[in-house]
Amino acid sequence: MIGIIVIGHINFASGLRSAVEAIAGEQPYIEYIDFIPGMSTEQLEIHIRQAVKKCQTGEGILVFTDVAGGSPCNRATAVMTDYSDIRVITGSNLPMIANACLERDGTNLNELTSLILELGHHSIGLIDINSLETDDKPNDMNDGL
Repeated sequence: MIGIIVIGHINFASGLRSAVEAIAGEQPYIEYIDFIPGMSTEQLEIHIRQAVKKCQTGEGILVFTDVAGGSPCNRATAVMTDYSDIRVITGSNLPMIANACLERDGTNLNELTSLILELGHHSIGLIDINSLETDDKPNDMNDGL
């Protein structure tokens, strides 16, 4: 099973944790790290390295960060340089992380990374009020989660 680490500013990771668990249930080999005020980037990197040790299964680790170029991304990238089996994804969102949890068993790290990147691109869009329900075109959107 591929390990997963979610890292972001303030309560990004812990907020996503509650949403991911509502969708995918409690998951093994997943760590959530909030980069909170008062935490140094050195402390953040220590937390990331500890999470890597907890998530190592021999099948690789997929790291999700909030913002490209932000401290969580930069520190994750620094840690990644010490391992050949870690991938870092930036601009992460709930559909990406929840699906990674559901799809990570029975695939390899490169396949999962590609799948999640594609899903991330498709999970972002615009809802146009003019394209919603009209008298001649019923709304086929059902409530989701």
